[in-house]
Amino acid sequence: MWHLGFMKKESPTNTGNEAVIDEAVIKERLWNANYCKTMIGNFMLFFSFYILTPLLPIYLDAQFKADKDVMGLVLSGYVVAALLVRPFSGFLVDTFDRKRVLVLCFFAFFILFTGYIGAGTLLMFALVRTLHGLPFGAVTVANSTMAIDVVPSSRRNEGIGFYGLSNNLAMAFAPSVGIWIYNATDNFQLLFWIALITALVGFVTVSSIRHSPRTPKREKQKISLDRFFLTRGWLLAVNIICFSICWGIMSNYVAIYGAEVLNITDGTGLFFMILSFGLFASRIQGSKALAKGKIVENAALGVVFSLAGYSLFAAVEQSWAYYLSAALIGLGNGHMYPAFLTMFIKLARNDQRGTANSSILTAWDVGMGLGIIAGGYLLEYISYSAAFWGAAVMQATGTLLYFLFSRRFFLTRRLDK
Repeated sequence: MWHLGFMKKESPTNTGNEAVIDEAVIKERLWNANYCKTMIGNFMLFFSFYILTPLLPIYLDAQFKADKDVMGLVLSGYVVAALLVRPFSGFLVDTFDRKRVLVLCFFAFFILFTGYIGAGTLLMFALVRTLHGLPFGAVTVANSTMAIDVVPSSRRNEGIGFYGLSNNLAMAFAPSVGIWIYNATDNFQLLFWIALITALVGFVTVSSIRHSPRTPKREKQKISLDRFFLTRGWLLAVNIICFSICWGIMSNYVAIYGAEVLNITDGTGLFFMILSFGLFASRIQGSKALAKGKIVENAALGVVFSLAGYSLFAAVEQSWAYYLSAALIGLGNGHMYPAFLTMFIKLARNDQRGTANSSILTAWDVGMGLGIIAGGYLLEYISYSAAFWGAAVMQATGTLLYFLFSRRFFLTRRLDK
C-alpha cells in the first residue's frame, strides 16, 4: 500500500531489486524504439505503394489509352510477383539475418520507383509494376517478422494488432492524399516522386533498427512445403483469399467507379479517409481485445462488418451508401486482419514466424490478384454492379466459411492452448 518511491527511501537494501524490477518493466515495454521503427517503416512502405493504387487505372487510361481488362492484367502484375517471392521470403527471414534481408529488399523496393518516372510505354510500365512486386512481397514479410521479434512476448497479441494498424492506415490514407494531389495538380510525375521520397524515408528508418544478428542455419534440413507455407493454417489461408478478392476489386476500381457512375470526382479521397477512420477505431479497440485473448471474437466482428459494407456498396448506387460502406469496410478489416494474423502466428512454432507471416500475405496476394483481374474483366464486359456484387458474394462466402469451419479449425490446432 505504500508508494514505491517511499519504500525505496526507507530501505536502501532494495536497490538491487529495483534494478531487476526496472529491467523487467523496460523489457515489457511495447512501444520500444525498434518496434516504433518497424511501424514507421511499414507505414512508409505501404504509403508509397498505395498513394498510386487508385490512380493507376486513370493514369493508364490517360497516358496509354488502356482498356479496363488490360488495366487489370497490368495492375495485377505486382501481385503475381509478390505471390511468387513471399514463400521464399519467409524461408529467408527464418534462415538468415532478418535485418540484412529487410534492408536489402527495402532498398530494391525504393529504387524501383524510378522506373515509374521513366516508363514511356505500356509494356515498360507493366514490367516495372511487375518487378516492383518482388521486393514489396519480401519487405512485408521481413518487416512484420522483425516487428514480432522486437515486441515483448507477453504483449505479442497487442503488438501484432497495433503493427497492422500502420499498413492499414497507410492503405486507406495514402489514396486520399494521392487523389487530393492529383486533383490539385493533374501531375502524375509529382506523385511518382512523392512515392519515391516516401520509400526512401522508410528505407532509412528500418536501416537504423538495432537487432541482434542471426547466425545462418548451416545444418542440413529436410526441404518441405512447411518451410515455405504454413500448412497447419491452410484453411485460414483459403478464408483470407475470399476476403482479399473483395479488397482487390474495391481498392483498385473505387475511384473510377465514383467518377463514371456516381459523378463523384473529388470525393474518392473522402471515401478512403472515412475508411481510414474506421480502420483506426477498430484497430484501437481490437488491439485491446486481442491483448485479452479475444481472437476469434475479433475476427467474427470484423467479417460481419465487412459483409455489411460490401453488400451496401453493391446494392445501393448512392453517395451516402458509398461513404457509409467505407466506414463499415474499414471497421471490418481493422478487426479481421490482425485477428487472422494472430491466428497464423499461434499456429506456428517460434522458428516459423517468417513462414507464418509469408503465408497470410501469400494468401492475401492470391485473392488480391484474382480480385484485380476479375474486377477488370467484369467492369469491361458486364458492369460495375457485377464487379461489386461479386465482391459482396465472396465476402459472404468467406463469412460462412469462418463461422462454420475456420473458427473451430484454429481453436483445435493452436499451439499455445
